[in-house]
Amino acid sequence: MKKRFWFSLLAIVIVFCVYGYDFFLAEEEKSEVIFEGAKTKHTTNEYFLPTSTTNQIIHHNGYSLSYSETHEQAEWVAYELKKAHLLNTNHKRPYFEIDKAVKTGAASWRNYKNSGYDRGHLCPAGDRRYTKEAHDETFLTSNISPQEHQFNAGIWNALEQKVRYWARKYDGVFVITGGVLKGSMETIGNEDVSVPNQFYKVLIDNNTGKTKMIAFLMPHKNSKKPLYDFVVSVDEIERLTGIDFFPELDDVIENKLEASSSYMDWSFN
Repeated sequence: MKKRFWFSLLAIVIVFCVYGYDFFLAEEEKSEVIFEGAKTKHTTNEYFLPTSTTNQIIHHNGYSLSYSETHEQAEWVAYELKKAHLLNTNHKRPYFEIDKAVKTGAASWRNYKNSGYDRGHLCPAGDRRYTKEAHDETFLTSNISPQEHQFNAGIWNALEQKVRYWARKYDGVFVITGGVLKGSMETIGNEDVSVPNQFYKVLIDNNTGKTKMIAFLMPHKNSKKPLYDFVVSVDEIERLTGIDFFPELDDVIENKLEASSSYMDWSFN
């Protein structure tokens, strides 16, 4: 009887040790992923990165982002789109995965299931076809925001196509994009993912010898209007979001360019 007791106790101790060790390894792996996500990569162009209102910036190989735990999505995603990135390679579409580099915990893709909204990429997969790894990295849940299908496949897609046109024409642009996470918003899923009422995209080109900017602010609905009808000043988007988009620029250049809503330096043909 005593032998059976001690064998049972030993078995319980072994089980606890095994589970405890697995838990320790999982936590150690999680900490390492978060640590790596906080580090800039060799592909990170920090000079053009905006400020973060959430103090949670994550650097992936193909883009950086500032994650808002309150709204369970990025307040901005930023990346450089070079002419060399624009390939027609078709990679198999992967499943969406939770971004483990988000220390507060990124929202699950399940929040979008049966919500009526697309999992709208902020850094489009089409901008990251130059390797399979770069393409698949855009399917992390930190890089998506709820978007109406007609908007996602319509006017927003048209803007993404125009950005690629400019990346080819000007040999690269720096892109910052996100939803305006302010005001009263609908939420979806068990984690209350906010549905932005507006989306923005800010571009800067510093490759042609003359620094220029352009910013777009779009209501979250499809439209037949021309893209230039949505051009606003960067200052307007900063007032809406509380984000400082180009803090590293010389103040004289920054103030002048961010106050302008002119699109004369950008070809819409």
